[in-house]
Amino acid sequence: MGDSSSPTPVRVERSRDTLASRQRVSTAACGLRSTRTGKGASVGEALRDATKRLGADWARDEAEMLMAHALGVTRSVMLLGRMRDPAPDGFEAMLTRRLTDEPLAYIVGAAEFQGRRFTVTPDVLIPRCDSEATLLAALEASPGARRILDCGTGSGCLLLSLLAELPEATGIGIDRSTAALAVAAANARSLGVAERADMRERDWNQPGWAAGLGAFDLAIANPPYVEDGAALDASVRDREPAGALFAGPEGLDDYRVLIPQLPGLLAPDGAAVLEIGYRQAEAVTALAEAAGFAVELRRDLGGRDRALILRISCG
Repeated sequence: MGDSSSPTPVRVERSRDTLASRQRVSTAACGLRSTRTGKGASVGEALRDATKRLGADWARDEAEMLMAHALGVTRSVMLLGRMRDPAPDGFEAMLTRRLTDEPLAYIVGAAEFQGRRFTVTPDVLIPRCDSEATLLAALEASPGARRILDCGTGSGCLLLSLLAELPEATGIGIDRSTAALAVAAANARSLGVAERADMRERDWNQPGWAAGLGAFDLAIANPPYVEDGAALDASVRDREPAGALFAGPEGLDDYRVLIPQLPGLLAPDGAAVLEIGYRQAEAVTALAEAAGFAVELRRDLGGRDRALILRISCG
């Protein structure tokens, strides 16, 4: 995606589940965080210094993404032809932001999802690779969907990716955050699907939220599913929107509210697809079956339980 004048968006590989159990490697004890790249350093020298200061196993990748953004070019252009250039003035400030646990995607303002660039801000959860399994499950569940509902659209990565893959489809993305809806609408315009995407402020916890929406061939949802007490990386816990992450002591509160309302939103032969935490398949399946659904499980590329396909049970 993009040309040589467009910075490469962040490819986020760490899932919500991974981030809930893995802390960043701190280099403060080694004194590396206090080191600053000297004036006149080249891009290559600044990258080596930044990699040491970041100190994590993905440090080089992150340093290169920050530098490419500071230069205003793609990562490949930087690596192939800009390594001996003077390091840009803005790089140090961006590196400092990352060293204080601001997510990389918020610093560069974009993340990649299923090969597409999505603008992200602190108002939305950063798209993650685990959600690509949810997208693939949705395409499998309803490959001919004409009307799609995305519950908790955030950046719009799921709905807009579906619209890009299904050119005859239209979709409604709902979110209780007006700021998130603005981000999703901007992404719809940048991806060329704005005429088929309708963003609406709705909250499934409020009575009457579904009034006037109609029936859908496909409903998708990546609701909050992290346990309130989960040990999250500081860059997630303190920086990403809590309302998009946390869902009670078991991470199930939003499923309990949303799932019983899904049958009334589906057309005959419609399907719903829910993203889940990798330890939640049994509990969420029980909630779905109690609401009259037959349930199929799909796993992500890491082999972890990741998405449930729900269809109204005939039995």
